[in-house]
Amino acid sequence: MTDFFAIRVTIRLTVVSCLWLCLIVGCNSQRSSSEGTSPSESTTSPTGSADAIDPTSSEQRHEQRAVAAVETSEGKLHFASVAADAGVEFVYQNGASGKLLMVESLGGGAGWLDFDRDGLLDVWFCQGGDPATMQPATRPLDQLFRQRSTGSFVSATEFAGISETGYSQGVAVGDFDNDGFPDVYVTNCGPNTFFRNLGDGTFEEVAAQISIDDSRWSSSAAWADLDLDGDLDLYVCNYVQYDPLNPMKCEKDGRPALCHPRQIPHWPDECYENQGDGTFVPRARDWGLFGDGNKGLGVVVADLTNDGFPDIYVANDTTPNFLFVSARGKGFTESALRLGTALSGDGAMQASMGVAIGDYDRSGTLDLCLTHFTGESNTLYQNLGAFGFNDVSGLTGIHQATLNRLGFGTVMHDFDANGTMEMMVTNGHIDDLHADGDGYEQLPMLLTWNGSRWKDVSAAACPEFTQKRVGRGIALGDYDADGDDDMLIVHQNSPSMLLRNDSDGGHWLRLQFIGRRSSRSGQGTRIHVTQGAAASEQVFELVSGSSYCSTHEPALFIPLGDATGDVTLRVRWPLGTVEERTFSEIDRVITLVEPN
Repeated sequence: MTDFFAIRVTIRLTVVSCLWLCLIVGCNSQRSSSEGTSPSESTTSPTGSADAIDPTSSEQRHEQRAVAAVETSEGKLHFASVAADAGVEFVYQNGASGKLLMVESLGGGAGWLDFDRDGLLDVWFCQGGDPATMQPATRPLDQLFRQRSTGSFVSATEFAGISETGYSQGVAVGDFDNDGFPDVYVTNCGPNTFFRNLGDGTFEEVAAQISIDDSRWSSSAAWADLDLDGDLDLYVCNYVQYDPLNPMKCEKDGRPALCHPRQIPHWPDECYENQGDGTFVPRARDWGLFGDGNKGLGVVVADLTNDGFPDIYVANDTTPNFLFVSARGKGFTESALRLGTALSGDGAMQASMGVAIGDYDRSGTLDLCLTHFTGESNTLYQNLGAFGFNDVSGLTGIHQATLNRLGFGTVMHDFDANGTMEMMVTNGHIDDLHADGDGYEQLPMLLTWNGSRWKDVSAAACPEFTQKRVGRGIALGDYDADGDDDMLIVHQNSPSMLLRNDSDGGHWLRLQFIGRRSSRSGQGTRIHVTQGAAASEQVFELVSGSSYCSTHEPALFIPLGDATGDVTLRVRWPLGTVEERTFSEIDRVITLVEPN
């Protein structure tokens, strides 16, 4: 306990000292502009330093960051609810029957994928059903919707050979064999399933054959090249040791209630190494991917330490979160407490569900925001580079805005391409009987960053955001191919929403990736964007995971605002290749192919 407080105090003193230093040297000065870099030969070392990409240290970047006025998004954000018109008719059934089974509370997610490679995004929905049935075949199936050229969707579940009858929670889409066709991993309360894409519009379920049919209660999962060998490995969050066929009996205030996660032992997470021959080997222990507690619900894989290597962040329910920092491709070290992301700023363990990621303050580092239980508020961790992370929830308005909500899915994204981030959060309680006065159904939230605080713009952005629901997963994808990202939102026991992004936006680029040495989908590619001689640099990364139990389209939306000059992209591919590309034409989709 003494070591814990010593660490927390050390971190806080370091951060405070840094802030005072900024005041002394003049942190209100404008951030220095990035100098143009002449084209050079690509660097191919997988152990290359991040300094090869950005010679400015993280400390210098934060000292140079300006507190500048930003363009507001108020009145420009607009979403249209089009699920019914598009034929996306799906209801996640949690199977609630009055038994108060714990699995009924968490809901499910969805994933975007182009499973038939026709250039149109399709949708996979996880499905629940009766968690206590002795006849799983009677459960409703996961659903696959294929998009037609008209922009409408039709069920392709039967045609594609999908028969997923487990009690599903999450979907992770990734091209594990680098054949160009996305494969689908489904997490369940019970054996997980894996659908290999056969390339002819159909799938084959092969989880048991390749030893990734984990039978524990799993939630979110993410595909990422963790050992930097050119193929995607699989990280799986596991939750608690709970059997809906033989459930533990729990009470609250003397009445039957859903079990609290603190009452039940955890399951450790698992990580599977892709052997490159169609098989996997469990590596969580070998690679240092374990910690005290666990109870994982959300995961994101990204370079959170700016060293060019993938790190893994896990959102745990009522136990400290994990931040597994890559040891330069040779395993991982759990560092959440040291770096300030294990607990809230006041040292409390929280009920973490989903995780959003993005560089909201344009500092060149990726920040994190976690959704939590009602009464805890969501937590925004500002990435301070070499100084770790700082909980700025109270300073930025996140704490008060989310205190009376119970959040699950969340994304950080610039929906109107004006250069400032928005944050979308789905909300909804876990228990209709004991909702603590905050309601089972709750309003979702769309927040926009105004340069100093997050402001709620939900009601003005979409009429649907004034309707209470029990929200769970969120997935982003450009289903209508107009360049910006649309939203898919899953609810408990009510229709899912497809929200078309009709925002009044600025200029943009949309990047797709084809890896050659790296994984084919380019997962983990980092982009540094500059536009114009005096423009500041933006950083984006094709991360794996994030949100809650869902999968986004594997593409990057680059907001450019009102600027119209040439756009320079410095691209760092996952295995270390660095290239620089300049584009004079904007407002278009670009496919980047990794150099050999």
